[in-house]
Amino acid sequence: MPSTTLPLPSDTNAYSEPNVKLLNSNDWHPEPGHIGNLSSEQAFILQRFKEEIKADGAWNEERMDDAMLLRFLRARKFDLLKAKKMLLDAEKWRQEFGVDDLVKNFNFIEREEVNKYYPRYYHKTDKDGRPVYIERLGHIDFNVLSSLTTLDRLLKNLVCEYEKCLTTRLPACSAAVGHPVESTCTILDLRGVSLGSFYRVKDYVLAAAHIGQNMYPETMGRFYVVNAPWAFSVVWRVIRPWLDEVTARKIKILGGHFREVVLEQIPGDCLPKEHFGGECECPCPGGCQMSDAGPWNLKLE
Repeated sequence: MPSTTLPLPSDTNAYSEPNVKLLNSNDWHPEPGHIGNLSSEQAFILQRFKEEIKADGAWNEERMDDAMLLRFLRARKFDLLKAKKMLLDAEKWRQEFGVDDLVKNFNFIEREEVNKYYPRYYHKTDKDGRPVYIERLGHIDFNVLSSLTTLDRLLKNLVCEYEKCLTTRLPACSAAVGHPVESTCTILDLRGVSLGSFYRVKDYVLAAAHIGQNMYPETMGRFYVVNAPWAFSVVWRVIRPWLDEVTARKIKILGGHFREVVLEQIPGDCLPKEHFGGECECPCPGGCQMSDAGPWNLKLE
């Protein structure tokens, strides 16, 4: 299939910021199906995708740039009909879930307390410039957590974080490395997880997985499950059917000796020393977990 190298779209809000020019350098080699590396057939399908979404009256000029449309196309292997259905379903969900209103008005006031009993945070970047997201599922104290917040509010916060990642974190990472950054690198720490504790939070985990792969497809670049106990094979059989093949291939299941594998992707000075054996010890109150360190946080740069 002949390919064509396309210029970065000048109107995309996913990668451009005022006074920031991204580099189409020799060091950047986009993967097939991404901006800058589309076959002629893929470029044609992308154009048809735009035309059909506009004809259906579902076009959103602010959000639907080439990068966003290509995420849905890649998720459905450039099958136009399937990608279109996926996108229209996601747009319907956005309206029903009230995403735009959440972004403007939702205030997760319990964030600091919740993070003590369910640590989740972004922290710096991996070697490809992706924001690193860390979640310590095994640290959940379900009894305390349920007194602090609800499943509904956890999911609303999750959606707001996805939106912030697309509109703030990824553009900042793109500007920092000089080429489009379209996905994240996740570490899911299962130290301390038991079958009993998992089943107490499975509703949230499965709902979060559904939102991630269907409403924000192709935003996961790398996913490391670390400190995976022997019982995780049972848990994995529960989760695995909910994930499509594209998503599942990006996941690495690691036991307690994960450090060397993770360091192949994440620089030591970006990996927290506490819990993960890296070199970073953020000096702010709460340490790495509360620092929000990364190109998106200019106060810390």
